[in-house]
Amino acid sequence: MNVNKEEIRSKAILVGIVMDGSTVEAEEKSLYELGQLLDTAGGEVFCTVLQNKSTPDPRTLIGSGKVQEIAELCRNNGVKLVIFDIELSPAQIRNLEDDIGDGVSVIDRSMLILDIFALHAVSGEGKLQVELAQLKYTAPRLIGKGTELSRLGGGIGTRGPGESKLESDRRHIKRRIMALEEEIEKMASTRRTMRAARDRSGLKKIAIVGYTNAGKSTLLNKLTDAGILAEDKLFATLDPTTRKFTLPGGEVILLTDTVGFIRKLPHHLVNAFRSTLDEAVFADVIMIVSDASDPEYLSQLECTEETLQSLGAGEKPTLYVFNKCDKGAYDDPIIDRTQTRRDVVCISALTGAGCEELALKLQEIVNGGKTSVTFKIPNAEQGAMNILYREATIEDVDYGPEYVTVKAIVDVKVRGMLKKYDTDPPKAEEY
Repeated sequence: MNVNKEEIRSKAILVGIVMDGSTVEAEEKSLYELGQLLDTAGGEVFCTVLQNKSTPDPRTLIGSGKVQEIAELCRNNGVKLVIFDIELSPAQIRNLEDDIGDGVSVIDRSMLILDIFALHAVSGEGKLQVELAQLKYTAPRLIGKGTELSRLGGGIGTRGPGESKLESDRRHIKRRIMALEEEIEKMASTRRTMRAARDRSGLKKIAIVGYTNAGKSTLLNKLTDAGILAEDKLFATLDPTTRKFTLPGGEVILLTDTVGFIRKLPHHLVNAFRSTLDEAVFADVIMIVSDASDPEYLSQLECTEETLQSLGAGEKPTLYVFNKCDKGAYDDPIIDRTQTRRDVVCISALTGAGCEELALKLQEIVNGGKTSVTFKIPNAEQGAMNILYREATIEDVDYGPEYVTVKAIVDVKVRGMLKKYDTDPPKAEEY
């Protein structure tokens, strides 16, 4: 008999709650994203349950009637996993699992994200960071169940690069956490040494950041042939990758792909991945990549900016890159401003459309607002040459019988002064 070797995807019920200060629409969008996270983890959504409740139930978060409704759905349809879109306390997890019964596991959004990180961790540092975050966040919740933490063995919400079974002894967990923190600090020290070496090289560092699945890895691959994994999945990339990239003017810079951001990112995960997230903190320029084809891209952009602020990287020179415009960007004033703003560009990392303009804008930001411009100056008007020699950086000069063709790095003021000699003048609004 032939056996279907395809992995059986775990069915799960997603649960959200609309409390004071939120809306049904906002919670439905958050549940949709939770479904995407579940798909990345290898599961599938059986159904979603949403409850309006101004004050959450301290025992189970949702009302007893909803708990019984979920219990019947699980019992009648063979569902063994329930995922809440809000953080649960250890006691709430225990109470919900007791009330639902039939061996159904209850996890929350943070536990699911930790599970995905465990699934995608590749490097030694990444695996240690995930295990540390899991122990700090998940272990107390599992201890509350009175188990031996055996849920860290297999299945959604239970995966981990560390031990498959952990003793319930809190002292054992504390020792493991301390050991992980020491190992991660050693790796962080190595990363700081590498970063210092990059600093000594004098090359400008650009961090590619953004919401998960915005296309950061695809963009780095397109620009540098980095050859890193780029999937249409949330959190496909965890480990930072740095590659050299040559700007149109010939200057070499360093581009670093970083882990994606997401709403309600567990703070333990942020802390555990601090050494890799510091790539954004110590960068000279931030390049925020957004999926312009996603109707939620504005709220995702807001989440990215808030995360950067919390990391202490919110005030750096920033280039906003709206990706996937080949799919049809949403009509919005921010994207419309790409024709008149220097810090915004629309591209398709998949096809390469707009990447040349992106490189030019990067060059301008790296040069402190200056850009490389070619001027064609009549021999009879050499006063313009004096301005360039005094106010700009001359890259190349070609003396012709009637004109001098000069390529120079200039700021907005000088370009405006010499705009009649500019071979490719920008729109008036750009001056």
